[in-house]
Amino acid sequence: MQQLAAEFEIDFNSEKYKDAYSRINAIVIEGEQEAHENYITLAQLLPKSQEELIRLSKMESRHKKGFEACGRNLQVTPDMEFAKKFFLGLHENFQNAAAEGKVVTCLLIQSLIIECFAIAAYNIYIPVADDFARKITEGVVKDEYSHLNFGEVWLKEHFTESKAELEAANRQNLPIVWKMLNEVADDAQVLAMEKEALVEDFMIQYGEALSNIGFTTRDIMRLSAYGLTGA
Repeated sequence: MQQLAAEFEIDFNSEKYKDAYSRINAIVIEGEQEAHENYITLAQLLPKSQEELIRLSKMESRHKKGFEACGRNLQVTPDMEFAKKFFLGLHENFQNAAAEGKVVTCLLIQSLIIECFAIAAYNIYIPVADDFARKITEGVVKDEYSHLNFGEVWLKEHFTESKAELEAANRQNLPIVWKMLNEVADDAQVLAMEKEALVEDFMIQYGEALSNIGFTTRDIMRLSAYGLTGA
């Protein structure tokens, strides 16, 4: 992995790298904070799963601290104002769904979209990360699969009654992910993360999650196409 990073001739201490990293680092910190808060909200909506969801929320909080340490290691101050705006669309949609008691929409946003987005980003970042951040990120990505699994299991168990709401939530939120990927593309490129690779990994993770829940291959192709409206 070190050799791969070296091939890109990454200078982790250059001003250009640190400038881009200030936004990317902020995004992952804010993403983990959003997830922490979302799982606490889900614990209130799903009292039978409260213990498990609180456990997941605490893991997200630990991840946030890990990524904060990554920024400090490179002496970079994360641009948290940028990150909050970056997540605003998904944040507002989650909050609105929670207020209406739409558990299925909340799970799609947090347990599928945000987790798949995170896993894709971490998978693409790990081979080109600095040594300190790589160790942190490798630990985090293992946890994220367990978070994704919670949403998959619950939605699979409630698939029949959830299908219509899942499709509506997908139609509303997947275009937002495309806008997010486009917005971060230039900074990701500076970190040697190709946008095409991020998109591909996200669609693989998201497609597999939809398949595990109960959607057919034809369904998944149709649902995935809604993302292209934000391309």
